[in-house]
Amino acid sequence: MIFMVTLAAALLLLGRAETYVVDRARQVVTDLAAPLLELASRPVSAARRVVESTDQYAYVFDENERLREENARLLAWKEAALKLEAKVARFEALLNVQVDPSISYVTGRVVGDSGGPFVETIIANVGSTQGVESGQAVIDSDGLIGRIVATGSEASRILLLTDLNSRVPVVVEPSQTRAVLAGDNSIWPRLEFLPALASVSAGDRVVTSGDGGLLPPGLPIGALVEADDGFLRVQTFSDRSRLDMIRVLQYEFPREIDAQDAPAALQPLASDAQSETPSASAPAAAPTTEGGT
Repeated sequence: MIFMVTLAAALLLLGRAETYVVDRARQVVTDLAAPLLELASRPVSAARRVVESTDQYAYVFDENERLREENARLLAWKEAALKLEAKVARFEALLNVQVDPSISYVTGRVVGDSGGPFVETIIANVGSTQGVESGQAVIDSDGLIGRIVATGSEASRILLLTDLNSRVPVVVEPSQTRAVLAGDNSIWPRLEFLPALASVSAGDRVVTSGDGGLLPPGLPIGALVEADDGFLRVQTFSDRSRLDMIRVLQYEFPREIDAQDAPAALQPLASDAQSETPSASAPAAAPTTEGGT
């Protein structure tokens, strides 16, 4: 202890006395110790880099998981957007068929095909809850496909134009020839009750006539084609294999007609009134005189 104190005091005194010598000695010691310090610091630097790399790996892993979850959400949104886009396109396609604006309608979707070799019907997901009733016309994006024949609270059965029991009064344009479109379970229903001298030809457009008041007039159905069996048939605009979105037309036949009261007395025509009026140029009858001269 005494030695150390003595050495420190001696060095202190030496440092004050010989500053240049002490500084030079310190520099020499520093130069000698620098490589050793650098060598000794390498493991510490390596350990620090390992720790930093581990933190970066952990951050990258967390970031990767976050990006995966975000990508999954974006894919779900993309799928939903594509479905909405397709749905909007189907709704827009439904508007291709022009319907009287005064006719309200219910939009639904075909959810089942109960048809078979002898029945041509489909099921839609709209029913009496939405105001659907039997007899109402059903159209898709191309034209008339049939009419409602049975309704439940949330679903309805649609009798297609091709069904054997389907009968629809139609008009063939442009000749305005009236006929009945009858289904026979074939893909092309045929025209019946067509006048013998009707001026119709293949390619003529067939629309509903509105006769009977069940279906609104003017709904497009299809085009006239000549079949090998001798019947004039109609190739419908709508394709059964692509039926999806449909509209049920809630058409009300105008049954109330304003009555026109008959006049209380018939008014004579102007010509009759003039013929009955004595002419101003006709001579007046001579007055009769009593006892004459």
